[in-house]
Amino acid sequence: MYYRLLYLAYRIFCFLFRPVRMGVRVMMIQDQCVTLVRQTYLRGWFMPGGGLKRGETLEQAARREAREETGAELGALTLMGAYTNFADWRTDHNLVFVCRDFKIIGTPDQEIAELKTFPLDQLPADLWPGHSRRIEEYRQQKNSPQFGEW
Repeated sequence: MYYRLLYLAYRIFCFLFRPVRMGVRVMMIQDQCVTLVRQTYLRGWFMPGGGLKRGETLEQAARREAREETGAELGALTLMGAYTNFADWRTDHNLVFVCRDFKIIGTPDQEIAELKTFPLDQLPADLWPGHSRRIEEYRQQKNSPQFGEW
């Protein structure tokens, strides 16, 4: 309930101030399956990720978010692309990394309601559209890096 109230307050902030944000997402792929999370404050499934902190590199943010949201330690990362989202009165720039070398050694933080692995050809119906598009691009082996709208 606490996270939902914070999320509502954040949406009001976005409406009033129209922020520009930078974030990362990590597509965690092993054995033709992708690891996704379901948050406590939003419906649906997402690739792990979130916003950068002050003084943090993009790679550091990707590793931190994956560790916080999945309990994973990531190996090598590759950049898939950079995407922009104009939803909900804000401008979000998301960099998507792909990681095929990871181990889940911990547990997700309280922000995550569920962590699950899905075969790439059997994704959940309530996977958020931008995440679904990125996974489909990965499946089609589009040359990286890509860019465009989320």
